[in-house]
Amino acid sequence: MDTDTHGSESEITEAVIGAAFEVANVLGAGFLEKVYERALMRELGLRGVRAKSQVALPVRYKGQCIGEYVADLIVQDRVIVELKCVECFANEHLAQCINYLKASGLRVALLLNFQRSKVAWKRVVFDREPVPE
Repeated sequence: MDTDTHGSESEITEAVIGAAFEVANVLGAGFLEKVYERALMRELGLRGVRAKSQVALPVRYKGQCIGEYVADLIVQDRVIVELKCVECFANEHLAQCINYLKASGLRVALLLNFQRSKVAWKRVVFDREPVPE
């Protein structure tokens, strides 16, 4: 993949999922999230996919920053990636991704779970409704 911001969100999520499966195949299950995060960053880099880790996302209220979220990864400046090592995804994980999307202004997040030998994933899309005039 090109290292600029080109590429559709679908192409980016496909690249991330492929890299995540490679990480899971090499490392297997049982490590902490941080280990998978570092391995995924390395694998994405090897594949020519640009990613940033631990990206602060300011939360604004009426123009004032009132806090921040920290996304595990942002890939190609287009897709948020949230890593988990949990038994199964919970509603809280989905809500976390949606809040990251709201804070970042991005549209797509990818939730990855490395708890089992086969990585589980969920694509989260947040379409903003037009603001009435």
